[in-house]
Amino acid sequence: MKCALIRALKTVCQTAVATIGAASVISEVDWMMVVSASALAGVLSLLTSVATGLPEVDDFDEVAEDPDEEDLDE
Repeated sequence: MKCALIRALKTVCQTAVATIGAASVISEVDWMMVVSASALAGVLSLLTSVATGLPEVDDFDEVAEDPDEEDLDE
């Protein structure tokens, strides 16, 4: 869940930056749209993570157990 929340927060930030960057000057930024689009992107990110899983979590066991590493018990 922690990884999904971190990913969602990154998505919210990226969406906010992209939405703010769409305005030509800072005074033209529609802040309600920035908040709305960013919140929606965060919710969608969480739902996607729950539905499909996270590759960084699924691959963690494979990364933790390096097959090239010699077993010290042998």
